[in-house]
Amino acid sequence: MKEIELKEFLEEEKYIDYSSINITRMSEILFEDCENDKVECTRRAFRYVRDHIKHSFDINATIITSKASDVLRYGTGLCHAKANLLAAFLRRQGIPTGFCYQYLTLEEDASKGYFLHCYNAAYLEGKWVSLDARGNKENVETHFSLDEPEIAYVPRVEFGEYNFPGIYKSPHMGVMKLLEEAENLEDLSYHKRTLITIL
Repeated sequence: MKEIELKEFLEEEKYIDYSSINITRMSEILFEDCENDKVECTRRAFRYVRDHIKHSFDINATIITSKASDVLRYGTGLCHAKANLLAAFLRRQGIPTGFCYQYLTLEEDASKGYFLHCYNAAYLEGKWVSLDARGNKENVETHFSLDEPEIAYVPRVEFGEYNFPGIYKSPHMGVMKLLEEAENLEDLSYHKRTLITIL
Protein backbone atom coordinates (compact mmCIF):
# COMPACT_ATOMS: atom_id res chain seq x y z
CA MET A 1 0.00 0.00 0.00
CA LYS A 2 1.31 3.47 -0.85
CA GLU A 3 2.90 5.33 2.04
CA ILE A 4 0.70 8.39 1.51
CA GLU A 5 -2.40 6.20 1.81
CA LEU A 6 -1.19 4.60 5.02
CA LYS A 7 -0.57 8.03 6.53
CA GLU A 8 -4.29 8.71 6.28
CA PHE A 9 -4.84 5.83 8.70
CA LEU A 10 -2.61 7.51 11.29
CA GLU A 11 -4.44 10.81 11.55
CA GLU A 12 -5.90 12.15 14.77
CA GLU A 13 -9.58 12.97 14.36
CA LYS A 14 -12.45 14.24 16.48
CA TYR A 15 -13.44 10.76 17.63
CA ILE A 16 -9.89 9.38 17.62
CA ASP A 17 -8.40 11.93 20.02
CA TYR A 18 -5.20 10.12 20.89
CA SER A 19 -3.50 13.24 22.28
CA SER A 20 -6.02 13.41 25.14
CA ILE A 21 -4.46 13.13 28.57
CA ASN A 22 -6.14 9.87 29.60
CA ILE A 23 -5.21 8.07 26.38
CA THR A 24 -1.66 9.41 26.70
CA ARG A 25 -1.36 8.09 30.25
CA MET A 26 -2.90 4.71 29.49
CA SER A 27 -0.66 4.34 26.43
CA GLU A 28 2.40 4.87 28.61
CA ILE A 29 1.21 2.00 30.82
CA LEU A 30 0.11 -0.34 28.04
CA PHE A 31 3.17 0.10 25.84
CA GLU A 32 5.85 0.75 28.46
CA ASP A 33 8.27 -1.91 27.23
CA CYS A 34 7.09 -2.68 23.70
CA GLU A 35 7.20 0.60 21.80
CA ASN A 36 9.37 -0.87 19.04
CA ASP A 37 7.30 -4.04 18.69
CA LYS A 38 4.22 -3.08 16.67
CA VAL A 39 2.70 -6.56 16.87
CA GLU A 40 2.98 -6.73 20.65
CA CYS A 41 1.61 -3.19 21.01
CA THR A 42 -1.37 -4.15 18.88
CA ARG A 43 -1.96 -7.34 20.85
CA ARG A 44 -1.95 -5.44 24.15
CA ALA A 45 -4.23 -2.68 22.93
CA PHE A 46 -6.67 -5.16 21.41
CA ARG A 47 -6.90 -7.23 24.60
CA TYR A 48 -7.31 -4.14 26.75
CA VAL A 49 -10.19 -2.74 24.70
CA ARG A 50 -11.82 -6.16 24.29
CA ASP A 51 -11.64 -7.13 27.96
CA HIS A 52 -11.63 -3.90 30.00
CA ILE A 53 -13.99 -1.71 28.00
CA LYS A 54 -17.43 -3.26 28.37
CA HIS A 55 -19.90 -3.33 25.51
CA SER A 56 -22.73 -1.00 26.48
CA PHE A 57 -25.51 -3.49 25.77
CA ASP A 58 -23.73 -6.24 27.72
CA ILE A 59 -23.83 -4.18 30.91
CA ASN A 60 -26.95 -2.12 30.20
CA ALA A 61 -24.87 1.06 30.39
CA THR A 62 -26.51 4.32 31.35
CA ILE A 63 -24.11 6.46 29.32
CA ILE A 64 -23.49 6.50 25.56
CA THR A 65 -19.92 7.20 24.43
CA SER A 66 -18.44 7.99 21.04
CA LYS A 67 -15.10 9.81 21.37
CA ALA A 68 -12.14 7.55 22.21
CA SER A 69 -11.17 9.46 25.34
CA ASP A 70 -14.73 9.19 26.70
CA VAL A 71 -14.82 5.46 26.00
CA LEU A 72 -11.68 5.08 28.09
CA ARG A 73 -12.96 7.45 30.79
CA TYR A 74 -16.26 5.65 31.32
CA GLY A 75 -15.06 2.13 30.51
CA THR A 76 -17.90 1.35 28.13
CA GLY A 77 -18.99 1.78 24.54
CA LEU A 78 -20.75 0.14 21.64
CA CYS A 79 -18.64 -1.61 19.02
CA HIS A 80 -18.28 1.66 17.09
CA ALA A 81 -17.02 3.52 20.14
CA LYS A 82 -14.68 0.71 21.19
CA ALA A 83 -13.25 0.72 17.67
CA ASN A 84 -12.51 4.43 18.08
CA LEU A 85 -10.53 3.75 21.24
CA LEU A 86 -8.55 0.91 19.71
CA ALA A 87 -7.77 3.09 16.70
CA ALA A 88 -6.61 5.87 19.04
CA PHE A 89 -4.24 3.57 20.94
CA LEU A 90 -2.75 2.12 17.76
CA ARG A 91 -2.49 5.31 15.72
CA ARG A 92 -0.72 6.93 18.65
CA GLN A 93 1.90 4.16 18.32
CA GLY A 94 2.30 4.77 14.60
CA ILE A 95 0.24 1.75 13.55
CA PRO A 96 -2.13 2.48 10.64
CA THR A 97 -5.65 1.56 11.74
CA GLY A 98 -8.99 1.68 9.95
CA PHE A 99 -12.62 0.70 10.31
CA CYS A 100 -14.60 -2.20 8.85
CA TYR A 101 -18.36 -2.71 8.84
CA GLN A 102 -20.87 -5.55 8.68
CA TYR A 103 -24.63 -5.57 8.03
CA LEU A 104 -26.10 -8.22 10.35
CA THR A 105 -29.43 -9.39 11.74
CA LEU A 106 -30.44 -8.49 15.29
CA GLU A 107 -31.69 -12.01 15.99
CA GLU A 108 -31.15 -15.48 14.55
CA ASP A 109 -33.27 -14.40 11.60
CA ALA A 110 -34.28 -11.09 10.05
CA SER A 111 -37.52 -10.72 12.04
CA LYS A 112 -36.29 -7.80 14.15
CA GLY A 113 -34.25 -6.00 11.56
CA TYR A 114 -30.56 -5.38 11.13
CA PHE A 115 -27.66 -3.58 12.75
CA LEU A 116 -24.33 -2.17 11.66
CA HIS A 117 -21.35 -3.79 13.36
CA CYS A 118 -17.93 -2.12 13.44
CA TYR A 119 -14.45 -3.50 14.00
CA ASN A 120 -10.89 -2.44 13.19
CA ALA A 121 -8.16 -3.42 10.79
CA ALA A 122 -4.50 -2.62 11.52
CA TYR A 123 -1.63 -2.64 9.06
CA LEU A 124 1.00 -5.01 10.44
CA GLU A 125 3.90 -6.78 8.74
CA GLY A 126 2.82 -5.63 5.30
CA LYS A 127 -0.85 -6.61 5.50
CA TRP A 128 -4.18 -5.63 7.05
CA VAL A 129 -5.11 -7.61 10.16
CA SER A 130 -8.70 -7.79 11.44
CA LEU A 131 -9.24 -6.75 15.08
CA ASP A 132 -12.71 -7.14 16.55
CA ALA A 133 -12.65 -5.87 20.14
CA ARG A 134 -16.43 -5.99 20.57
CA GLY A 135 -15.98 -8.02 23.76
CA ASN A 136 -16.46 -11.71 24.39
CA LYS A 137 -19.76 -13.11 25.64
CA GLU A 138 -21.79 -16.26 25.17
CA ASN A 139 -21.48 -17.38 21.54
CA VAL A 140 -19.19 -14.44 20.71
CA GLU A 141 -15.43 -14.77 21.10
CA THR A 142 -12.51 -13.12 19.32
CA HIS A 143 -8.75 -13.35 19.69
CA PHE A 144 -5.70 -11.59 18.30
CA SER A 145 -4.40 -13.27 15.14
CA LEU A 146 -2.00 -12.16 12.43
CA ASP A 147 -3.19 -14.90 10.12
CA GLU A 148 -6.87 -15.84 10.30
CA PRO A 149 -9.53 -13.09 10.53
CA GLU A 150 -10.94 -13.12 14.06
CA ILE A 151 -14.28 -11.33 13.99
CA ALA A 152 -17.29 -11.60 16.27
CA TYR A 153 -19.82 -12.38 13.54
CA VAL A 154 -19.71 -14.37 10.31
CA PRO A 155 -22.23 -12.99 7.79
CA ARG A 156 -24.95 -15.41 6.68
CA VAL A 157 -25.87 -14.86 3.07
CA GLU A 158 -29.25 -16.57 3.48
CA PHE A 159 -30.38 -13.73 5.77
CA GLY A 160 -28.94 -10.93 3.67
CA GLU A 161 -25.96 -10.31 5.97
CA TYR A 162 -22.74 -9.06 4.40
CA ASN A 163 -19.37 -7.37 4.94
CA PHE A 164 -18.95 -3.84 3.61
CA PRO A 165 -16.06 -3.82 1.12
CA GLY A 166 -12.90 -1.96 1.96
CA ILE A 167 -11.29 -0.41 5.04
CA TYR A 168 -12.33 3.10 6.00
CA LYS A 169 -9.94 5.65 7.47
CA SER A 170 -12.60 7.36 9.61
CA PRO A 171 -15.53 6.21 11.73
CA HIS A 172 -18.97 6.43 10.14
CA MET A 173 -20.07 10.03 10.76
CA GLY A 174 -23.77 9.17 10.66
CA VAL A 175 -23.28 6.63 13.43
CA MET A 176 -21.18 9.05 15.45
CA LYS A 177 -23.95 11.64 15.22
CA LEU A 178 -26.48 9.11 16.48
CA LEU A 179 -24.23 8.18 19.39
CA GLU A 180 -23.75 11.82 20.35
CA GLU A 181 -27.48 12.52 20.23
CA ALA A 182 -28.59 9.39 22.09
CA GLU A 183 -29.49 9.79 25.73
CA ASN A 184 -29.82 6.08 26.47
CA LEU A 185 -29.65 2.63 24.90
CA GLU A 186 -33.31 2.72 23.90
CA ASP A 187 -32.58 5.65 21.60
CA LEU A 188 -30.19 3.38 19.71
CA SER A 189 -32.34 0.25 19.60
CA TYR A 190 -34.70 1.38 16.86
CA HIS A 191 -33.72 4.82 15.66
CA LYS A 192 -36.47 6.44 13.59
CA ARG A 193 -34.07 8.23 11.26
CA THR A 194 -32.14 5.24 9.98
CA LEU A 195 -32.95 1.85 8.50
CA ILE A 196 -29.98 0.36 10.33
CA THR A 197 -30.20 -0.32 14.04
CA ILE A 198 -27.01 0.69 15.79
CA LEU A 199 -25.55 -1.83 18.24
